[in-house]
Amino acid sequence: MRPTEKPAKSAIRAENERAILKAAEEVFAERGFRGATTGVIADRAGIPKANLHYYFPTKEALYRRVVEHIFNVWLDAANTFDESDDPVAALSAYISAKMDISRAHPMGSKVWANEILHKAPVIQDYLETTLREWTASRVAVIDRWIADGKMAPVNPHYLLYMIWATTQHYADFNHQIDTLNGGEPLSDAQFEEAKRTVIGIVLAGIGAVPAPAPGSGPADVTRLREA
Repeated sequence: MRPTEKPAKSAIRAENERAILKAAEEVFAERGFRGATTGVIADRAGIPKANLHYYFPTKEALYRRVVEHIFNVWLDAANTFDESDDPVAALSAYISAKMDISRAHPMGSKVWANEILHKAPVIQDYLETTLREWTASRVAVIDRWIADGKMAPVNPHYLLYMIWATTQHYADFNHQIDTLNGGEPLSDAQFEEAKRTVIGIVLAGIGAVPAPAPGSGPADVTRLREA
């Protein structure tokens, strides 16, 4: 075998997996786990069904891979908690990243939401282990910020739930947002304004920055911190 053959095969495998996962996100988001079939996913990916099963032996294995992918993307966004001990900087970056993820990966978010709405029949074990442990680590950071007097003494769990609900709304309910925006997706400028607004409201609510004066418009984090 020539040296170039293995890298070429690896590239083909990676491309096939990307195509399968993209198609699976769409089909699982549209039909749920029960309604989706590997045949439909293979057709959407443009590959034979046998090829799909070469990479993912069962529908459940493929589904778990889709769910784990969006969850790992969300986990990476929360690295800001470890990169900065300033709640203003950490939470601003986290919220911004979560909203960007909602815009870039709406189907993955919808798969997750649908699974949770049905009481996590496939990934309950994941919630009880990985999600619980990760959440506890983020709660510990927020508790430290509170103890250091950097933010108001709010319940860390409820703060996280609010951030998740707000940021993922832009994925799970993007059709509603588009409809209320004249039938068009938010423009880049509108989306940036939405991010600034969400960040400003959250930071002001936890006492990390002064609340904006009435009528001053959407909060600007830099301006608020300098106030």
